[in-house]
Amino acid sequence: MTASAYAQLEDRFRRVGLISGIQAILDWDTATMMPRGGAEARAEQQAAIATLVHREVCEPSLGDLLENAAHERLSAERADNLRAMRHRRAHATAVPERLVEEVNRATALCEMAWRDARPADDFAALLPHLEAVVRLVRERAQAKAAALAMSPYQALLDEHNPGLTDATVRRLFDTIETFLPALVREVRDVQGRRPAPVPLPAPVPADAQRRLGERLMRALGFDFTHGRLDESRHPFMSGSGDDVRITMRTDENDVLCGLFAVIHETGHALYERGLPAAWRWQPGGDAAGSAMHEAQALLWEMQVARGRAFLSYLAPLLTGFFGAPVDAANLARLVQKVEPGMIRVDADECTYPLHVLLRYRLETALFDGRLDVADLPGAWNDAMERLLGIRPRNDGEGCMQDIHWMLGNFGYFPSYALGVTAAAQMVAAARKELGDLDAAIARGEFTGLLGWLRRNVHAHGSLRPIDDLLRGAVGTSFDAAALEVHLRRRYVERAT
Repeated sequence: MTASAYAQLEDRFRRVGLISGIQAILDWDTATMMPRGGAEARAEQQAAIATLVHREVCEPSLGDLLENAAHERLSAERADNLRAMRHRRAHATAVPERLVEEVNRATALCEMAWRDARPADDFAALLPHLEAVVRLVRERAQAKAAALAMSPYQALLDEHNPGLTDATVRRLFDTIETFLPALVREVRDVQGRRPAPVPLPAPVPADAQRRLGERLMRALGFDFTHGRLDESRHPFMSGSGDDVRITMRTDENDVLCGLFAVIHETGHALYERGLPAAWRWQPGGDAAGSAMHEAQALLWEMQVARGRAFLSYLAPLLTGFFGAPVDAANLARLVQKVEPGMIRVDADECTYPLHVLLRYRLETALFDGRLDVADLPGAWNDAMERLLGIRPRNDGEGCMQDIHWMLGNFGYFPSYALGVTAAAQMVAAARKELGDLDAAIARGEFTGLLGWLRRNVHAHGSLRPIDDLLRGAVGTSFDAAALEVHLRRRYVERAT
């Protein structure tokens, strides 16, 4: 007896999921273990795998199966998985195989060029590689726009967050730009009247920071039988399901920088581990979108780890780590200090969304023709001065600091603003259900909050569209009001 069209689709997409899992581990190896001389060969390998996935999803018979499955009687969850399959195929079939190969080869080479160019502050060396990536991603976006009846930039957004519109993103950024710069100035004024925090002891060897990071990961719920921690130039998470790997970036003179990166990536890893096992390797078993992924990471890094409750838990750990007393009140002043800085991943909670806003404005300008890649450094520096009142000293701490554009991930940066907004909304909703969340956090008890996230977010995978998923968890769509309330309460009303 021939299997149903839907059953055949599950088999086909399971193969796609497995191959994509191989690709994720290759990406991890590229950033952590691969010798420099392997760059060109790795670029060919990554392009080959991407092409293989593309062929699988674009296979004509897959389209026939999708059409036939639409007429079958399916459970609600299978119908949702079918919707996710359709979305993935629609994006894949819009792009010719030749372009898939070219994009993957160009991004692999651009990433390797970036690894040398950033520390050398050599934008000229990076420029031809980044120009090639932008040209090819523009071509991909235009192909998708034509096939999906949307604008090129909307097509990029839809890759990362299915169903979310550019109008939603613009509205969110416009709201943030309306209230946040003034709030940052107000917080800076409040903090200027407080005692300056005392820095933590330094230097701290990288291996010691890693041990402390692993301890915090375990406390938050990370399972080292299904994951690991390594070092890389840019912190990230890779893998899926039963094999989730994260990396950290250490600075011997700033232990908190590495710790908060670990907490951020642990949030990503907890989400991956919490996705529904019954739907593993299926599109419906993937994360609901990049914005929801970033919401999980930013919830732990910003909402939890920068709060006084968590810092009162962390202070004794640091006391044991340093062998000298670490005062919780001073630690709070240190962690909650609001000061515009050059680097997004090191930004404080208040200025962080402005870093994301800058990148959104610049990449939309790149894609609608208002900005050339060669002019990116100057445009970046001008925007930093306008939004944050500071100007980068070099391109390494300016337009070359992030890996995203090197990898062709245009349209991803809005996920951070959507994520930080959703994180505020989710913590507010969790507080209503869980009661005194701060008391549990201060005791180092994180299972209540993690359990809430497992039930309301993780367990659903992408079986529900991201906007529906957020509405189900918190009652509303993406709304910056909860973020503004949170920042004002933490940094103005409760500041001491």
